[in-house]
Amino acid sequence: MYTPTPLLVIGYGNMDRQDDGVAWHVLASTAQNLKIEFPPEPGEAVCADNGQVEFIFQLQLTPELAETIAQRKAVFFVDAHTGNIPEELQIVKISAGFQKSPFTHHMTPETALSMAEMIYHRAPDAYLCSVRGYEFLFSTKLSERTAALAQEAASQLTGLIKRYLEDTPPHASG
Repeated sequence: MYTPTPLLVIGYGNMDRQDDGVAWHVLASTAQNLKIEFPPEPGEAVCADNGQVEFIFQLQLTPELAETIAQRKAVFFVDAHTGNIPEELQIVKISAGFQKSPFTHHMTPETALSMAEMIYHRAPDAYLCSVRGYEFLFSTKLSERTAALAQEAASQLTGLIKRYLEDTPPHASG
C-alpha cells in the first residue's frame, strides 16, 4: 500500500525572472539543511523526497496538486512577493479559501487547499512562506537582498519542518 510522505514543500516561481525564482533557492537550502539530496540546477519540475519530506518546485500552482496536498499532514508553500506584504520575510499559517484571480494562470495556496478540501474532503495544516523580491529582470541570479532573505527563509522553514517531524507543530495564527 502506498503511503505518501507526510510533509510537502511546494515552491513556485519563474527561475528566468530573477527574484521570482527565490522559492527554488529556499527549497534547495532547506533540503540541504535537512540532509535531503536536491538537484543542483532547477529544471521544469523538481521533486526530492526522503520519505518524510517531499519537495516540489514548479512554475506555478496547478489544480492537479489538490490530490497530493490532501494526502499530507502539512504543506509549506514558498513564493516571492513584490512588496504587497509589509515584512520582507513572512511565514504564516493559511486556511483553505477559494480566491478569484484576474489572471487565468494564477492559483493561490489558499485556493489549492480549498480544492483539496472540496474534492478530497481534507485540507492539511498549511503555511505560506513569502520572500520579498526586489529585481525581476531576465536573469537566473537572485538580487543580493533577496539572496540573503532566501537563506533566512530556509533557516526558518527548516525549524518549522523539524517541529512537524518531531510531532510538535507550532500553534501559529495566520
